[in-house]
Amino acid sequence: MEKSILIVDDEEGIRKVLEITLTDMGYNVHTADNGENALLIFKQIKPLIVISDIKMPEMDGIDLLRMLKQENPETEVIMITGHGDIDLAIKSVKYDATDFVTKPINNESLEIALKRAQERIAVSNQLKKYTLNLEQLVYEKTQKLIETERMAAIGQTVMGLNHAIKNIASGLKGGEFVLEKGFEMNNQKYLIQGWEMIKGNVEKITTLSLDLLDYAKSTEINYQACDPNLPVREVTDLMKFKAKEFDIELTVDLCPVLKKICFDPELIHRCLHNLLANAVDACKNFNPNTNKKKILIKTVNTNGWGVEYQVIDSGCGMSKEIKDKLFRGIFTTKGSFGTGIGLMITKKIIDEHKGIIEVVSEEGGGSTFTIRIPKCPPINENN
Repeated sequence: MEKSILIVDDEEGIRKVLEITLTDMGYNVHTADNGENALLIFKQIKPLIVISDIKMPEMDGIDLLRMLKQENPETEVIMITGHGDIDLAIKSVKYDATDFVTKPINNESLEIALKRAQERIAVSNQLKKYTLNLEQLVYEKTQKLIETERMAAIGQTVMGLNHAIKNIASGLKGGEFVLEKGFEMNNQKYLIQGWEMIKGNVEKITTLSLDLLDYAKSTEINYQACDPNLPVREVTDLMKFKAKEFDIELTVDLCPVLKKICFDPELIHRCLHNLLANAVDACKNFNPNTNKKKILIKTVNTNGWGVEYQVIDSGCGMSKEIKDKLFRGIFTTKGSFGTGIGLMITKKIIDEHKGIIEVVSEEGGGSTFTIRIPKCPPINENN
């Protein structure tokens, strides 16, 4: 336990008696004859215990107590008071003095006050130790949780890759089988079908490889002041013929009051293209009982954001289980058709823009994907 102690009293006789007494108790004693000197000494030696007279000229003991507590709230201060100053002694306790002793100072009373101060110091140290240990425990558990989640995400990614590769391998084997039958039977139709199957799966391998490379490399965002409606127009022009092929009504609703914002139009184009392609796939094989298959892509002027994009479809929708997996790994709702990396790349691009992406969907009730992009690029990003 720290044994340094500071005595503050304007009477030299009291300082001397206390110095001898406390030295005999094993303390390393320092003395000051007024409050100002006491503060100077206190800042130098930083004792955990101070014994101060409550009535002193210029700076009294109450003012000194308050300043000592401002300097170090954990300092234990014992006040010395006369019999007529009990009200002041009680006031000092309100300002967090440890205890007070009355003049003439009784050694037994002084020892009790010092013991109380040492007990408070011990409790404070123990609390610090517990707090430090608790913080360390929380940190360690947090790191383990992060590592567990990271490994789980890796596991989901590996399983997703395994699933995609198996689908492609099965497609190649199927194409090979049909092609061989075409050769055996000299059947032109089988030859064409088998070759188309093989070409389609080779294309899937190429797409998967490129998607993995795109996801692995760091994305360099080329911020430009641009009309946020531009990527929507471009993506719609690209996808309108595919939508028409599957009898899907594709509608565009562009907010006319949007101002230019700083973002990467090519990367946002890519995100919207991914979402629109997914919407087409969700609608093309879905046969609703009533309304026609529809997709709406729109921009919204949302308070606090540069732009909000919405891609709304009337397709097959998703269960909660599927929604929870969408952005966490390689996962696709397209069966053997998709690789599942498109949404991961989309999420990565939006995250790097410091934006958000959300989905609302119900099985059989369509889906709404929402992207929000900030008005300005993040600080310290290269424009």
